[in-house]
Amino acid sequence: MRFAHPDGTTVHLAYCTNVHPAETLDGVLAQLRDHCEPVRRRLGRDRLGIGLWLARDAARALDTDPAALSTLRGELDRRGLEVVTLNGFPYEGFGAEEVKYRVYKPDWADPERLEHTTALARILGALLPDDVTEGSISTLPLGWRTGWSADRARTGHEALRTLGARLDALVELTGRSIRVGLEPEPGCTVETTHDALVPLTAVAHPRVGVCVDTCHLATSFEDPRTALDALAAAHIPVVKAQLSAALHAAHPDRPEVRDALAEFAEPRFLHQTRTRTPAGLHGTDDLPQALTGPALPATTPWRAHFHVPLHADPDGPLTATLPE
Repeated sequence: MRFAHPDGTTVHLAYCTNVHPAETLDGVLAQLRDHCEPVRRRLGRDRLGIGLWLARDAARALDTDPAALSTLRGELDRRGLEVVTLNGFPYEGFGAEEVKYRVYKPDWADPERLEHTTALARILGALLPDDVTEGSISTLPLGWRTGWSADRARTGHEALRTLGARLDALVELTGRSIRVGLEPEPGCTVETTHDALVPLTAVAHPRVGVCVDTCHLATSFEDPRTALDALAAAHIPVVKAQLSAALHAAHPDRPEVRDALAEFAEPRFLHQTRTRTPAGLHGTDDLPQALTGPALPATTPWRAHFHVPLHADPDGPLTATLPE
């Protein structure tokens, strides 16, 4: 959906499709039919923006076959949908029975991440509505912290500089400007917006910036205004924002609170947690680890990084439910 900002610019709000598994173009087309169009109808809108997730196989098909790209563009138009942003974080297998750490592969030290993101930029440039000249792609924040070395960091920074040059070439060729944002996430080498300052200052490209995810901000106890001010002061662009929520427990020492939180533990995704203590933040990679750890003082706030999939029922309200 589109909204008019007081400064005269247009704000695009999109429904992200990575909550629905699809690895192929046929799967993406089914998403449009079974989920995205029903959401648009339920909202009573003539047009709905979607944040499209394209897995490796779907992206390759669209990038190499003009007919496939035309088919997707036609389906978007027919169902009253439009795309101005892509979720380029998951590469493949996001609907697998167990994703966990696999979602961080390939990272930005792997040439495949650069090639995949470049393909996504070409695809998005072709999918943008006729009256839109700018698009955005979110991507993983370099890589998972384990095994990330100075050499891998240099390789990743060089890949992002190459990406910036390719995005410049794309706008010269098509007139469509695509920007890519690292999405800081707990546990990654770029865990917070503050962590993004050094690598993105080193890359120093106006089309490579940050994707701000409100769940990740909350999980790391980052203040949004402070984070945005620091990015602006460093001249690092905010490419897009993702609106999602984190669980919060003010009294994690209580057994009934831990029992309630245990209902959210599941085997598919990592649900990183962070606790704020007088000594600083303490974290675990996954919710079960936090639940089985030692009891925390009653004054310790506790947050869990947890995305709750949103399912659309065309005959009822939008509801948040746990993965099965």
